[in-house]
Amino acid sequence: MSNHAQVPGEPTETTTSLVETATGAIQGFRPIKQIHEHLCAFHFYGYDMTRQVEAHHFCAHQNEEMRQCLIYDTPEADAKLIGLEYMISENLFLTLPDEEKPLWHSHLYEVKSGVLFMPRVPGPIERHGLDKVCKTYGKTIHFWQVDKGDNLPLGLPQLMMALTRDGQLDEELGRDVEKRFGVSFEKERAKRAELTGPTHGIHPLANGGGKGLIPKLREVDCKPADSVPRVFV
Repeated sequence: MSNHAQVPGEPTETTTSLVETATGAIQGFRPIKQIHEHLCAFHFYGYDMTRQVEAHHFCAHQNEEMRQCLIYDTPEADAKLIGLEYMISENLFLTLPDEEKPLWHSHLYEVKSGVLFMPRVPGPIERHGLDKVCKTYGKTIHFWQVDKGDNLPLGLPQLMMALTRDGQLDEELGRDVEKRFGVSFEKERAKRAELTGPTHGIHPLANGGGKGLIPKLREVDCKPADSVPRVFV
């Protein structure tokens, strides 16, 4: 479980809550209402597998071959929005430029091993959904380093990766999730033996191409304002 540091700031005022109630009744929030799926899994920093975090994905489909997910550190009402993940089909992944492919990770091991699951979803329904996830690739960026105890989203956005083989998951983290959600990764693994991954296998350039990846910030010349086209209405 992530270090659930208290976010600094004054408590929400009554007037703010009243305004939120009013806007909540008036506005549509259609993008958010498209969320239909909650996946729990684990991510690690693309350059440091020892830094692993519990990741709760709340996902909506753009179409049959792409879904987009908001990632929170817990499924609770006070959860922190720590990142985003885009999931695409093998067909779409294969259209990506080779320099882009290492930024994406496979989901085959996560699903087959049982460590990626849908909390509280009945087995047959879950397996139908996971059969599709098993064949996808994901690109994940985290903005909030909750594993460090940061109480605000500090530093650069971080490229995250997913587990790809046995022995990688932090045992204590795994046991904690199993206990809190009443699941057994080993039992789920046995139930998912028949699930299959991408038709062409895991692409060799995926999952960082087998290497660690870390984002770097560098200074560049900023284009002067005069070079930006202006539009007058």
